[in-house]
Amino acid sequence: MIDRDTDIFDDNSFFIIEYEPGAPQAAPRNVTQSQVIPQYGASPPQDIPQPRNVTQSQSFSQPQPVPPPAPQYMPRTAPQPAPRSSYQPLKIEPPEKDEIRELFYAMRNIAKQHFSPYMNFTRIYDKKVRQDNSLVFYKQGIFMKDFTDDYKEQADFSSYFPYYQMMGYGQLRTYFSWRARVRDGNVSAASLSYVFLYIYELLNNIGVESPKDGMDRLLSLRSAFKAFDPSIEKYIVKWLKDYFIYYGLPGSFGDFAQEHGLAGNYVKTGDTGGILDLFCAVSKYDIRKSAFFTADKSKLITDCLYFLINDLRQAFKTFNINFDEIVFGTPKKTVVWAPFKDALFYNWMVQPDRQVILSEKEIYICRQNKWTFGTSPASESGRRFIGYIFKKAESVLRDLTKYKFKLAADINMINEATIRKIKDPGLNLDKIISDSVTEFYREATKTVVTVEDSSLKRIRQEALFTQERLIVNEEDIGVMAFKETPAVLDTVWEPVSGAVSDVVSDAILKPVQLPSSSGGWEKLKSTLNKTELQALAVIFQGGTNIKQFADKNDIMLEVLIDGINEKSADSIGDSLLDDESAIYKDYREQVKEMVESI
Repeated sequence: MIDRDTDIFDDNSFFIIEYEPGAPQAAPRNVTQSQVIPQYGASPPQDIPQPRNVTQSQSFSQPQPVPPPAPQYMPRTAPQPAPRSSYQPLKIEPPEKDEIRELFYAMRNIAKQHFSPYMNFTRIYDKKVRQDNSLVFYKQGIFMKDFTDDYKEQADFSSYFPYYQMMGYGQLRTYFSWRARVRDGNVSAASLSYVFLYIYELLNNIGVESPKDGMDRLLSLRSAFKAFDPSIEKYIVKWLKDYFIYYGLPGSFGDFAQEHGLAGNYVKTGDTGGILDLFCAVSKYDIRKSAFFTADKSKLITDCLYFLINDLRQAFKTFNINFDEIVFGTPKKTVVWAPFKDALFYNWMVQPDRQVILSEKEIYICRQNKWTFGTSPASESGRRFIGYIFKKAESVLRDLTKYKFKLAADINMINEATIRKIKDPGLNLDKIISDSVTEFYREATKTVVTVEDSSLKRIRQEALFTQERLIVNEEDIGVMAFKETPAVLDTVWEPVSGAVSDVVSDAILKPVQLPSSSGGWEKLKSTLNKTELQALAVIFQGGTNIKQFADKNDIMLEVLIDGINEKSADSIGDSLLDDESAIYKDYREQVKEMVESI
């Protein structure tokens, strides 16, 4: 076995020697003496034999040793100073402070305070990621809500669910400059991501004075920007509806949609009608079919009912009663509703428990600040309840407008359980309705007189002149006799056609008799056919067989009832039968007189 030792040097050479243990040392094989490099100044070893095939004459002669050079000593001298240089160090000035950049840094630090492992830009479709991003977005948006900029450059930006944290310095400045112009009413073309970012701000009520102001800004942006890119329409239209529900804007969503030309976008949900359509759809008494509901009074009645419904909701709320629940009930099956789907929205507002009813098929419920959605067809008790309210309101309005025909509303139209629920806490339903309708009518018909300063001065001058003319001496006062005139009942006085005078004493008046309702009943009896009179007789006697009577005479019950009511409206100005084919209590005596002669 060969044992190899490396880095073994003798006193006179540098090469490596291989040997067997116990064998005499020899020069390496195939290495001539001439290839051996002796150490400088050393004698070759005498005990190492010459390699084979190498003659003595071929070996190198021994070089003569060379003495080392004698050391040189230098006298020690003092160190000399370095020569002066003309170079002067430059003072490094700190960079100019960029306050806008510092503001952006402060805004970005908000994200560090709400760090989440889900917060990244690669999982924007993940629900948890969007929730975390929406919180950061809302906090940063509130921080930057009053910032304005006037950046001259334009940096493009494109991203799904954009928000500030993913934007660079130039993109932030571009956006805030564009936003400042939009807030001033100057809407210009921009990257869609900037537009959606601004819409997200409005949906979160960032930078607006009130929810109403936020809605106005959304409508304004929709109207102006769709000229640049109409693709935002499909998003903003559905968010307008969510905005109306979430922020509880006043009025009916149906009226709102009609006012802004949006009704066609919501036809599938059946919620484009106003508050009158909503409640009339479930009411036992449809005020729209009343003879009192004419073209000239429709707006007055509609506005009055809206005013009344709001008053009733507030009054019932005082006693912890939900007015809408009495009418529509509570949906039995609900699903979670998240407003502003496909938008970056943070549920920042703490809301009271409430319901938003768009129709029987669309009810939104907020409980403990969580929203659900459901449907709830109105119950029979709810239909009777709202029917009585509408009929009572019409009765009060008829009195206030001095309508020639009266209308009575019987509270027994409401079932006993609902009456107890209202009366037990101390609510007086009739008084609430009467007071609300009266207040509305007084405000709606109030005459506002405005007088300019110049006109007021002229009036004073004329009044002073008249006062001087009326002052007379005592001796000129004669004895005046007054003659009483008998009162004329049921008579009003109106000027004769063609008589015009500025002096009251010169007016020529003539008596006019007020119309009597007795003639209306005679007209009604003459217009009703034999079948309709017989139907009234059947109804007056109890009405249980009216359906059989209609079938026997080959006429639909609905057609029969509508025909009677139409002729009644033309003759006496009101319907004779209610939705249950019963005679109104106010008209039973007149109907009795008509059917007795059959």
